[in-house]
Amino acid sequence: MANLSRPVLVLFFAVSAILSGFAQKPKNELITGDFSNLTFKQLVSELESKTDYHFYYNPLSVDSLRINLSVNEKKMSALLDDLFKNTELNYAIDADNKVYITQASEIQAELPMDFFDRGETTEVRLSSKAQLDYFDLEKAEKSKSLLEEQLYHIGKRTATIGPGKATLAGHIRDAENGEPVIGASVTDETGLLGISTDQFGYYALTLPKGAHQLKIKSVGMKTTIRRIILYSDGQLDIEQREEVTPLKEVLIESEKDKNISGMHMGLDKLDIKLMKRIPVALGEVDIFKVVLSLPGVQSVGEGTTGLNVRGGATNQNLILFDDATLYNPTHLFGFFSAFNPDVVKDVELFKSGIPAEYGGRLSSVLDIKAREGNKKKFAGSGGIGPLTGRLTLEGPLIKDKTSFLLGTRSTYSDWLLRLIPNESLRNSKAAFYDVNLNINHEINVKNSVYFTGYFSQDHFTLNSDTLYGYRNKNATVKWKHIFGSKLYGVLTGAYSGYDYSIASEKNSINGFSMSYAINQTQWKADFSYFPVSKHSINFGLSTIKYSISPGSFLPRGSQSLVIPDILAKEQALESALYISDQFDVSQRLSLYGGIRYSLFNDLGPRTVNRYAQGQPKDLDNLIGSVSYPAGRSFSTYHGPEYRFSAKYLLTENSSVKFSFNRMRQYLQMLSNTAAISPTDIWKLSDPNIKPQIGDQVALGIYKNFRSNTIETSVEGYYKAMRNSPDYKSGDSLILNHHVETAVVGAQ
Repeated sequence: MANLSRPVLVLFFAVSAILSGFAQKPKNELITGDFSNLTFKQLVSELESKTDYHFYYNPLSVDSLRINLSVNEKKMSALLDDLFKNTELNYAIDADNKVYITQASEIQAELPMDFFDRGETTEVRLSSKAQLDYFDLEKAEKSKSLLEEQLYHIGKRTATIGPGKATLAGHIRDAENGEPVIGASVTDETGLLGISTDQFGYYALTLPKGAHQLKIKSVGMKTTIRRIILYSDGQLDIEQREEVTPLKEVLIESEKDKNISGMHMGLDKLDIKLMKRIPVALGEVDIFKVVLSLPGVQSVGEGTTGLNVRGGATNQNLILFDDATLYNPTHLFGFFSAFNPDVVKDVELFKSGIPAEYGGRLSSVLDIKAREGNKKKFAGSGGIGPLTGRLTLEGPLIKDKTSFLLGTRSTYSDWLLRLIPNESLRNSKAAFYDVNLNINHEINVKNSVYFTGYFSQDHFTLNSDTLYGYRNKNATVKWKHIFGSKLYGVLTGAYSGYDYSIASEKNSINGFSMSYAINQTQWKADFSYFPVSKHSINFGLSTIKYSISPGSFLPRGSQSLVIPDILAKEQALESALYISDQFDVSQRLSLYGGIRYSLFNDLGPRTVNRYAQGQPKDLDNLIGSVSYPAGRSFSTYHGPEYRFSAKYLLTENSSVKFSFNRMRQYLQMLSNTAAISPTDIWKLSDPNIKPQIGDQVALGIYKNFRSNTIETSVEGYYKAMRNSPDYKSGDSLILNHHVETAVVGAQ
């Protein structure tokens, strides 16, 4: 309706007036209810469901309005009078119970009484603001300039603005699909006060009360501004649009000074939009191959996706997929990573200066976040490569509140192997598939829930009858609650499972089935508190229960003569408390300090071998065993894990950073190979195998040239590790009832 001519507008109002003449006069409905902590959109939904009124308004003019009203038998006009008492909004109600809301100073819902009696052509003249609200609504929602020119009143509006500070909080989302924008920076007009959004796109920024101009920028998105008047604590949700880059030139400059101004050193952030611009192999983006291109990261060998980070072992990397641990992140002999690129949103790799909320591994943390799904419209994508095919579907279950994302990926390598002339390869099989399901629901302004599910399966046999298979099973449920503009918390429950099996029955007498499984269930609560703009405090607690089936060897088939062999199960609890604070001492100096205290308990039922004290652990020194009942804690390890980082800005385009962190690892991966193998086993620390402890000190200098278009950095680190396991030559780690005798260095 944005381009209607004036005669057409006259006709529009004329028809409306004629129709209203036949319409029944509005009922004098009285409204009763308690409308607490609602957005204007939620209030309208409730009123329209309970009455005959219908509302017409520009969402941009009410997006910062929060409703807290309790009414008892009030007319709609009286309710709206109370609601808009301290705002610039006005309303009009026509004969058909249609409610028009705008910021125009005066609204007429009906034509003048003498409209059809005038002898000359009459034009309906509306204020420019009214035309904007009703006839240019579609254009207004798409126009960046209109959003940036609008003035947002935050908090409880008063005639004068008092001294002091207030906190502005909210979410930053993608305007196209409603997904959170992670790592977006929100700064004031001075550039001295700012904060970045977390994994939910949430920010909380403490500012002096009064007028401000905020700048919002993030990688791959258009930079935008918002003009606000801050009266008291309040909320402002912001939408950003994707930056469309011309094909002839790729220029990425959002957060181009992040390496200088960022607090944490040894941190690499990768956005999936940027990763898709990197040349790919075998037809799809491989997250692990991209991570291998980062400094300080090396591959453990060709054809694998294991990582060595700053000299650490493959098992010393904590790999998280939406807060659930992934034990085997590979497919098809390591040629593919376990992550569907159409589902992943962003990736963070911590190599040093690891925050206090992470623990359990010595070398690094690879934190991978999945997309939430499109909250605005249904969409789908897919792709076919030389070896794999994938399909992703997403969309709103309830528009702007609930979304789903379903992604599946599979290979057709079995079909290709049958076409190869080589007979040994033609008789081989190798295939995998994985499935992702994400569901997210916004209960209300302060509560949201998230579900992530992941399942993958691989199987292969190489010119033999022996069939190998392994599976990952992950599920995560999160509940986020906003206590206030300065504090929010996330309660997380996560399950991670990994198992493998090896089977053969070609020879019926020797047919066997061997298996291994590890499962962990985790509960944790994380809180973020923003007391003032210079402080950002995180604290929380977590507990993980491990359950391991170390191995079984069973007969396969009725004629098999294989003797069954089953190793006893292992159980343990790993718990932790942590707190950290990032403090901006001055414009140049920022400090981060944190401590994590971890506690590990082995649990029965379990039989533990005992060896002669002071002697090597081998069968010659075995002196007996001790059995512990179910639920009994028989071995405990604990200790503090310190985290400290400092950043000092030398100039606007150079800085120096320092970090120290101590890590403890209670879960060991036992392997005779350098690369990740499906038959690797994980072993809990116990009286015979001690946990690993690692300290890392790092120092870096960062310098940018030519307006941050050229980045340079030099980082040095020193790492010391204790109790790192090594293995005796020739000893077997699989189905070993005395596996500690094959391990050296961790005793």
